[in-house]
Amino acid sequence: MSSLNYLNKDRLTDDKYSPLVSVIIPVFNDAQRLKICLEALENQTYPKHLYKVIVVDNDSDPDEDIEGVVAKFGQAIATSESLPGSYAARNKGISLAKGDVIAFTDADCIPAQDWIEKGVKNLLQVPNCGLVAGKVEIFLKNPNQATPVELYESIMALPQKEFLEKHKYGATANVFTFRNVIEKVGLFDATLKSSGDAEWGQRVYSFGYQQIYADDTLVAHPARYSFAQLYQRTIRLAGGFFDLQIKKQSSNLKQNLIFCENLVKNLIPPLMWVGSAFVDVRLKKMDEKIKVAFVMFFIRYTYAWELIRLKFGGVSARE
Repeated sequence: MSSLNYLNKDRLTDDKYSPLVSVIIPVFNDAQRLKICLEALENQTYPKHLYKVIVVDNDSDPDEDIEGVVAKFGQAIATSESLPGSYAARNKGISLAKGDVIAFTDADCIPAQDWIEKGVKNLLQVPNCGLVAGKVEIFLKNPNQATPVELYESIMALPQKEFLEKHKYGATANVFTFRNVIEKVGLFDATLKSSGDAEWGQRVYSFGYQQIYADDTLVAHPARYSFAQLYQRTIRLAGGFFDLQIKKQSSNLKQNLIFCENLVKNLIPPLMWVGSAFVDVRLKKMDEKIKVAFVMFFIRYTYAWELIRLKFGGVSARE
C-alpha cells in the first residue's frame, strides 16, 4: 500500500494533509548540544500533535543525565540502547516510532524552524520516494578566527547533495523517509559504527525508490574544531569502511584486494584535494589554503594507518 494512503487527516495547509512524524536522535555523551537540538525541535512550524522526538541514549556516562535533559521538553521522549553505535540506537528509535514518516538528525545538529514541515513536503511530492536528504549547513565557533580544522570542514564536511547524486545516500544528520520504506528494505546495519547511512541509503536505491536532495530542508551542524576531534572522526570512518567491506565481500581474496587498493589510495599524497583547496573561492587567504592542505594530508595518512591497524586485528572505534 502506498504511504500516501496512510496520511493523517489533519491539514498541514489548506490543500495538503499532514502525516504523523517520528524524529529519531541518537546521543552519546553530548547532553549540552542535545539540549540545543531539542530546543529547536520544540518550536517547529509543524503541528505539535503530529510529531514526536525519540532520543536514544547510546550508553552515555550517567553524569550526562540524558533522560533529565529530555524530560524538559514536551515533544521528546527518552529511551536507551546499550549496543554501541549510532545505527543500533537509530534502530531502537525506529522500533518505538509512530506514524508514517520517520526523520533522522543528530544531537549536535540544529534543525531549522520549518525543518519537519519542509522535509515532509519534499517527501510527499515525489512519487515512490524512498528518502529525502536535506542540506547540512556547517557553522564555525568564530568565523573570524577559524582553526585549520574548521576551515577544512567549512568546505568539505557533509556535502549532502554530492552524497546523494554520486553515492546514492544521505547522511543521517538530515534524512526523511517513510516507515513502509524501512519495512521493505530493512533496518540499519547495527554492527557498523560508521558508513551505516551509506549502506542503508544504497539499499533504498537498489529497491527502486526515488531519492531527492532538498536544499530547503535544513539543519545546521558545528564544524569540528580540533585535530583531536578530526582524528576521532577519521578513524571512525576508516573503521566503518573496513567493517562494511568485510561484510560485503565473502572472499578473503576480494577483501584483501579492496584493502590494498584503498591503502595505496590513501598513501598517495592528496594533490588533487590540495589543488581544489587552492582554487576554492571560499578560502580567501593563502594561509587559509595552506592550512586546509595540511589538514587534507593529516586525514589521508590517519585513514591509511587506521586501515593498517584494523587489518592487523584492531577493533573499529566509535566517536
